Amino acid sequence: MNVKENAFLKAIRAGKQQVGLWVSLSSAYAAEAVAPAGYDWALLDMEHSPNELHSLLGQLQAFEATTTTPIVRPDWNDTVKVKRLLDLGVPGLLFPMVESVEEAVSAVAACRYPPRGNRGVAGTTRANRFGRVTDYFEEVENQTAILVQVETVQAVENVLAYADIEGIDGIFFGPADIGADMGILGKPMDPEIWKFIRPAARKLMERGMPVGTLVSDPAFAADLLNDGFSFVACGSDAGLLAKGADTLLASVKNKLI
Repeated sequence: MNVKENAFLKAIRAGKQQVGLWVSLSSAYAAEAVAPAGYDWALLDMEHSPNELHSLLGQLQAFEATTTTPIVRPDWNDTVKVKRLLDLGVPGLLFPMVESVEEAVSAVAACRYPPRGNRGVAGTTRANRFGRVTDYFEEVENQTAILVQVETVQAVENVLAYADIEGIDGIFFGPADIGADMGILGKPMDPEIWKFIRPAARKLMERGMPVGTLVSDPAFAADLLNDGFSFVACGSDAGLLAKGADTLLASVKNKLI
């Protein structure tokens, strides 16, 4: 048995557009509802949701039989947390709030075995099918997506420095936090935020670095992908549920006499 090819990583390396969904309900049952939809990737969030390792495991299992690649965002750039996530078999990580080259280098090191990094070695884990994957130690680093998230004005201004770091597979722009740092709080779709992000993203694209983001407007998500963004999440499971519930209730009440 060999390490499974990372379809998301293969696609962004080949310049193919990847449409994603944010998954934050922290429920394996809810994940099963969206997993067969056919998104290219799904972000399982541990930073802004009540996810822990056990709830995350159930969601990974829900996506296992689908063509969607689950990417996990840990709550912080923490070497111990990353080790445990990788042992669970997470095929990709999105590191939040990466503010410096040093922090980006640290993120990569957490995903690499010594001597190239500091990931702890375990022999029998879900990641290696409990010892059955014979090429795990040789191949897993080639099939693990490492994405870093820039979320401040300073990080965006210095973003080209991240592109030179060996091991980073993509850079993700967080418009909500970038906007907050610009003094535009709670308005991630504000045009001023995107006037600031898009030139920086373009410079990365010209360097061959895949770039991604999350937006709540499907038309704008398509626009970003058509403009060269590699991986864009176009909504969230929580948002779909909330908006769907509101729309359903309104559609009935509007017909009442």
